[in-house]
Amino acid sequence: MTLIRALTRSFKSLSARLLLLTILFVMLAEVLIFVPSVAFFRENYLVKKAEFAHLASLALLASPDLMVSKELKQELLFRVGVRSIVFRSANSSMLMLSEEMPPEVDRTFDLANTSPMILIKDAMEALMMGEGRIIRVTAPIKDAPTSSLEMVLDEAPIIEAMLDYSWNIFQLSLVISVLTAVLVFISLHGLMVRPMGRLVASMIAFRRSPEDTTVGIVPSGRVDEIGVAEKELEIMQSTVRNALKQKEHLAALGTAVTKISHDLRNILSTSHIVTDSLSAVDDPMVQKTIPRLVGSIDRAIELCTQTLRFGKAAERAPQRESFDFHQLVEEVRATLLADEQSGIDWQNKVPEGFDLYADREQIFRVLLNLGRNSIEAMGHSGKLEISVEKQEGKVAVRVADTGPGIPERARQHLFEPFTGSVKSGGTGLGLSISKELIEAHGGTIAVKQTGPTGTVFIINLID
Repeated sequence: MTLIRALTRSFKSLSARLLLLTILFVMLAEVLIFVPSVAFFRENYLVKKAEFAHLASLALLASPDLMVSKELKQELLFRVGVRSIVFRSANSSMLMLSEEMPPEVDRTFDLANTSPMILIKDAMEALMMGEGRIIRVTAPIKDAPTSSLEMVLDEAPIIEAMLDYSWNIFQLSLVISVLTAVLVFISLHGLMVRPMGRLVASMIAFRRSPEDTTVGIVPSGRVDEIGVAEKELEIMQSTVRNALKQKEHLAALGTAVTKISHDLRNILSTSHIVTDSLSAVDDPMVQKTIPRLVGSIDRAIELCTQTLRFGKAAERAPQRESFDFHQLVEEVRATLLADEQSGIDWQNKVPEGFDLYADREQIFRVLLNLGRNSIEAMGHSGKLEISVEKQEGKVAVRVADTGPGIPERARQHLFEPFTGSVKSGGTGLGLSISKELIEAHGGTIAVKQTGPTGTVFIINLID
């Protein structure tokens, strides 16, 4: 069983299959050569017989009055290997040599009327019929176009000669096939199999240790397809290795930023408490400065909070539950618009008692990010509308504002962290986190329209 498994594995390799296919194809080519070779061998055999018969006829014609002894006639027939010889001219026929009781003829062949297909057909017929037939063969006489010789002979010696010739051809073909297969195999193994093995080995080593610079492939300098593959693999490995290094550096930087943001948030929280105490001071200058200071500290704390959230390895999986979506929108409004005298017209178009099946806390964060962005874009006045619609097993949440729209430069990287911010100094983490949370629900978030008249975000969730 072990030997069988070893042989099975060996024949599954590209090298073994290549060697086997080469031998088979060369043998097939030899067979295609063998069939016409045997046919032409048979033709040449009969032509030689006709030449010997012609010589015997000429020897008989040289005798006085065509008188030869019976023993000489039998000797001539035996030497030529025929049973009878008839000389035919344009106006006459002459029996030159013959046995006393000529046998019955089974098949007649004319060497003057042949073609490759006829010769192949006659040769295959002779091999399949086997020994025992008596055949008549008519052959033209060289330099005498109006004359011919007719021979009656046994087919058995011809078949025997054909079989001997076939065996010799088979042995020669086998040697040629093996030799050719080995030469082709060596050539293809050096040109294709070994380079492909190097490519595969490099891929496997790179998969196991992509950051190890010693496992990369070194191009051989070939200019063919394999050389191009080697160069492209080297480029791909270098690109992936550099990307992994960059991500490793970014991961380390992210860890450091997360730690810094955590400590900075604590410091800012203390500063926020101090500013609350300063707000009780009656000094007009302090009262004028405190709101701006509090706003700056609040924004810094929020930035640290978002950075800490984004720095996590991954958001937790959504914990879905049914909740009152209208009430959630009201909570978002209360968080964003603490000042009731604000110029923002908040319109909650979600029907009262509308149940949404999702993670309540995560949807709150998404609406908080979108609402904050809209309010900051509109400034001190504008309209912010949140509505919902069920359609074909999905829930579409629409968040629309009347702000100035999203600039073209920000649209291209809108949902990317640290690059998709609309406002100056922003990080773009809000929209990036929102997109991650919505996609964790199996939904999508996109900008439906934006322009001078406002921006509309559409959130699609599975109902």
